[in-house]
Amino acid sequence: MSAEPVICFGQQPCGFFPKRFLVSKIWTARRLQKEIGGEIVFFYHDCDHDPRETQTKLKHLKTGELHSLNFAFENKIQKKYTPLFAKRVDRDWQANTARQLPQFVSEDMAELFSSIQEDCVADFCLAMYRGMGLLEGMRIERSGSAEFRCKAISVDDYFVDTFLDGELVRARKHGDGFALHRGGSSYLPVEADPSDKGKVTPTRDTRLRWMQSVLKCTHYIAGAGEIKYLNKDEAPEIEFIERDPIECSDEAYVGE
Repeated sequence: MSAEPVICFGQQPCGFFPKRFLVSKIWTARRLQKEIGGEIVFFYHDCDHDPRETQTKLKHLKTGELHSLNFAFENKIQKKYTPLFAKRVDRDWQANTARQLPQFVSEDMAELFSSIQEDCVADFCLAMYRGMGLLEGMRIERSGSAEFRCKAISVDDYFVDTFLDGELVRARKHGDGFALHRGGSSYLPVEADPSDKGKVTPTRDTRLRWMQSVLKCTHYIAGAGEIKYLNKDEAPEIEFIERDPIECSDEAYVGE
């Protein structure tokens, strides 16, 4: 008897209210599960360090004007280089944002936001998505998990967790060493030890085969941009499916 389907989709933490394209991936996975059965796995890429990933675009309930909100960060190093699983949540930011939210979302959604007590950005976002009922019945696997990393294959293009001025940062393999990308052609060399697999994560171009070495999914739901850069030849055993269309895909989903 063949194994049951493993339906997977991947996404970075993408706002304290999830972007609609993530919700579309979830709905597409659930639709596919109804058709073929199997398990849904959310590959939560919480070791991404880009603070732009968590920008949350909300429409004002009265004017319809779009506003962009994001987490506040304690310092420039943490903001730019620390993985999302280690960027800390500022409680003053949460309280200030909670006071603004009734202009954008329902009372229930504003109360949910205020109730979240997770200490890091990735956990905060995940708790919000759970609280919105989006993740019921699916398995969550996290790229920031040392256990997951140790199970995965080694890749030739990768990042290593290390420290800079007391902050955990994600340094990329660069030449014979490691560096943080300052922008353009500027890099800041840092010390990093790649011998511990629990500290190593892939780049965008090596992420698929790294992820698949652990998850062994049969179906992968990809975003419109993602499906263009994935090297499908690296995983011929996967059936790749583009997520279903959704309006205003880059805006936040705040329930229906």
